[in-house]
Amino acid sequence: MSVESPSTAPRLAPPRPHHPRRQPSRTPPYGFWRRLLPVLAAVALAIRLPSFLHPFWSPDEGYLAVQARILANGGELYETVVDRKPPLLPWLYEAAYTLLGDGSVQAMKLLAVAAQFGTAALLAAFARRRWGDRAGATAGVLFLLISVGFIPQDTQALTFEVVILPFTAAAVLFADRGRWGAAGVAVAGAFLTKQTGGVVLVPVLWLLWRTCGPGPAVRPALLRTAAGFAVPVAAAALLTDPAGFLFWTVTGSGTYAFSLTGSELHVLIRAFVNTLILCLCCVGVVPPVTRALRTTPRPAGTPLTDLWVWFAASAGAVTVGFHFYGHYFLQLLPPITLLATATLRSLRRERLRSVLSVPAWVCALFVVWAVFAPRSELVHAERVATAVREHSAPTDRVLVWGMHPQTYRLADRAPASRYLTAGLLTNFSGGRDGPQVGEAYGVPGAWRVFAEEMRARPPALIVDDSRGKPYGPERLPTLRRLLAGQYEPLPGTVEGTVLYVRSSGS
Repeated sequence: MSVESPSTAPRLAPPRPHHPRRQPSRTPPYGFWRRLLPVLAAVALAIRLPSFLHPFWSPDEGYLAVQARILANGGELYETVVDRKPPLLPWLYEAAYTLLGDGSVQAMKLLAVAAQFGTAALLAAFARRRWGDRAGATAGVLFLLISVGFIPQDTQALTFEVVILPFTAAAVLFADRGRWGAAGVAVAGAFLTKQTGGVVLVPVLWLLWRTCGPGPAVRPALLRTAAGFAVPVAAAALLTDPAGFLFWTVTGSGTYAFSLTGSELHVLIRAFVNTLILCLCCVGVVPPVTRALRTTPRPAGTPLTDLWVWFAASAGAVTVGFHFYGHYFLQLLPPITLLATATLRSLRRERLRSVLSVPAWVCALFVVWAVFAPRSELVHAERVATAVREHSAPTDRVLVWGMHPQTYRLADRAPASRYLTAGLLTNFSGGRDGPQVGEAYGVPGAWRVFAEEMRARPPALIVDDSRGKPYGPERLPTLRRLLAGQYEPLPGTVEGTVLYVRSSGS
């Protein structure tokens, strides 16, 4: 009987230790939020400090400020003053103006800080729920760093898109938690801020179907979501004018939303440039995210399909209307932030800090740019406003024919028309210089109402601020006849802007 030597005996491999799947690290909620929220608040304030340097950064801010004064003095939305937007943000402006008067401008800048902070906190809550504490902190900070990555007029202004973001983040967070009624209310808040905000309903419904499936639970969840959305929207319609609400927010803007003829090249260039800027503000996270998507296996139980659905829906919202303004792209940032967080969470702590340092430096550059960027259009509006004050009395109503409604607020004069910009009457929008600009392309019925306003209460002063744009009076028969029959130009111009006063015989 032979005995195998130890050197020739077969060796059994030692048993492989069992490593259970590591769960996301989470500290008690109080400790996590006590540390993170002050950081998010400080960063949100820091990135928006330049916004306090100027009263208005964009025509949208000017429009809202003038609306607020009209509404606070007894005006009616969609009647005394009109806009293509839903009523939520005008109401917020009205409340601020009623409480604070002229101090409302600074108060609304604080609202923008709060909206950025709220969005960051909601994204942090979503990421923490799925991937743990570190992912939550990453998502909150990363969103704030990339949220100023466009030209200052798009990121420092209180735009409709800035106010949309916390509603969209809340809608997806509530849906992820199965709180369908609250998710519907959040979708309604986004829609009542700007129509395109309603696209967040797509990822909400995706999460509803993924959670409830085709079983009996889907119907009550769907009903709660629908009720949460419908009740606030119906209340807003009833608080304004249902017919006016429907017309100005849905049915009356077809030409504006879908006309592109003659402006294709300009629009495509703007889309390309703003896409490049978006890539620039995300430049630090693009390489590691790309590498992680290519090399890291997808963790079990943490699908990202809902985030890609959210991103695709937001991309559709950016595309609708074919305008591609920089502030439209802000709607992409929440899903981009969460997708990046999902892939960056596998990095070691030191590597993650190194990755985030790049968007931090890029963010700092954009903030510095906002501080020192020239404000030629604001300076022009201030000079025109000075001329308006010199040639009109405080009680006079004036008509500023242009795309800068902040002139009314800077001049402290009431507008003579419910249409605060020439765009509503001509279909002009920044950069749209094609053939679909003129009386025939304005909001249906607007020129009839405008003519009645001019007959009933002719403005003491008309300011032609078209400066060679395609909505100039020479291309608009109704306005041209009004100026020729009742007004005469003052000598000289204000950087190309012509002021008309009523002629002695009118």
